[in-house]
Order: sequence, then structure tokens, then C-alpha cells
Amino acid sequence: MTTALFTHPECRLHDMGRGHPECGHRLDAITDHLRATGLDMALSFHDAPLAELDALRRAHTAGYVSELSDSLAQVEASGESRAFDPDTIACPQTRRAALRAAGAAVAATEGVFRGEYKTAFCAVRPPGHHATRDEAMGFCFFNNVAVAARHALDVLGVARVAIIDFDVHHGNGTEDIIAGDERVLMASFFQHPLYPGNGTVPKGTNMVNLPVAPYTRGPEIRELIDAMWMPRLEEFAPEMVFISAGFDAHREDELGQLGLVEADYEWITRRIKGLADRHAQGRIVSCLEGGYNLSALARSVAAHLRVLADV
Repeated sequence: MTTALFTHPECRLHDMGRGHPECGHRLDAITDHLRATGLDMALSFHDAPLAELDALRRAHTAGYVSELSDSLAQVEASGESRAFDPDTIACPQTRRAALRAAGAAVAATEGVFRGEYKTAFCAVRPPGHHATRDEAMGFCFFNNVAVAARHALDVLGVARVAIIDFDVHHGNGTEDIIAGDERVLMASFFQHPLYPGNGTVPKGTNMVNLPVAPYTRGPEIRELIDAMWMPRLEEFAPEMVFISAGFDAHREDELGQLGLVEADYEWITRRIKGLADRHAQGRIVSCLEGGYNLSALARSVAAHLRVLADV
């Protein structure tokens, strides 16, 4: 079995304006680096389908899905962009890009669960982990990883899933959706203080939130993961593992002030992969979140994928 990479050209077309860090060049940088290094030969590439609205309703309220879908359709029809908040702007291509991003996560979950791929990475945008049950924010419209996790639980019958988030920003949307759902254990670290400014007090007992100070570097993060994440994750014994894979904690990324490098992402991925091998038949679905320095993003994704693909 290979590692699958789900993406789609329509994900590149989502455009939040000139100079916005969450841009289509992010996907270009990843694809170009995979080709330049030959890592693409170790992956199987798949087009992301459009997510069904029922899949979105498993993570978001029905009213939010209906309202956002209508709003994005109006933007698409008008040909003019619309701001949902100062950071989160929809253009005419956003509706299909957002549906592709969530659809990739669901399709990857199906494929990994059924044994078609051993692991999967979704190189998609817009990202998702700030989207709450009923609000678009922080560059995010639908919460891709939460949609995928709920699909595994509610459709595929998986009993327990872990969501691991190593983005520099707290995945407040994912926490909002899954807090209190004891079928899910979410483990994350994030810079604090930093957008969205919360997460220091977990919303539920199924959360392992690790706020860390600016300028924290990789060795300290590794110690925290071994001390705080791993015992809870091992005890929980997830049957499937989902990753909100943000690479903006890299020391070259200007949207945060943490000090991770590619070797740290490789180490973190190995720890996650070991967990999945022990408890989840190796089943991992990883979804791209942040990462805005194009070179650092591409190198870090490659380090993440080498571990997932065993190359």
C-alpha cells in the first residue's frame, strides 16, 4: 500500500486578496518540492471530490452549513469577494475549494479505513481548524479534520479517534466541535499568546492542550509531547489518527514565533506513526493547516510525508 496525497486544482483558486499569506502558492510550493526531490514517486495522487453537505453537518450545525453554503454560492454568482472577518475572505472560487478541502479529508478517511492506502495527506486549502460549529474564522470555512473524524466515527463505525494538531495557532474550531465527545481525544501544542488567544483552559476532559511561550524550540516541544501527549494517547488507544498538520511553528515562518525545524516535524510524525502502528493498524489521515513561508512549508511537508510513506 502507498501513501495517498489528495489535492485538487480548484483548491489553488481560492483567493483572499493580494499579499494574503494563505494563498495558492502554498500548494504550488509543496507540489514543486515533491517533484524536485522525487518524493512524488512514493505517493499516489488523487483528486479531491466535493464534500456532501451531510458530511459537513456531522461537524457543523445544520444552520451554519446551510447559511455558509448559500453565502458562498452568492459570492460565486456575483463574481465579487466578501469578507467573513478581517482574515477570512471568500472569492467566487471559494465555495468549490472549501468543498474540495473537506471532500479530500472524507475521501482520504474512507480510503485509509478500507485499506486502499496505508496513510493519506490532504494538500488542500482553505484550511479548517479555526472553523467552529457555527462560525468561519482564521482563514477557515469548514473544519476539514473534524468533518473527517466525525465521518470515521458516525459513518465507518470507528470507536475512538485521536486528533493531533501541531499548528502554531490553537485549533479552537476543532476544540469547539469535539469537546466533550469522549470518542475523540485531541492533543495539541500552540504558541500562547497568539491568535485566536484561547486554549489555555480546555473546553473538555478529552483535550490535551499545551500552550507554549514564544521562541520555544524543538527540544522543549519534544519533551512536552513525550511527557504530556503520549501517556494520554497511549491510554486512549485510538483506532484511527487524524492530524491537523500546520507547519507555521517553523522558525522561518513569520506568522508565529516558535522555533521548530524539519527534523522536529519528522520526529513528531514518527511519534504519531508509532502510536498509530500500535493501536490503529497504522491508519493516519493528515490535513494541511498553516505554513506560510513557502520554502519552509515545502521542506516540512516533505519531512512529514517521508515518515508517513516510510521512505
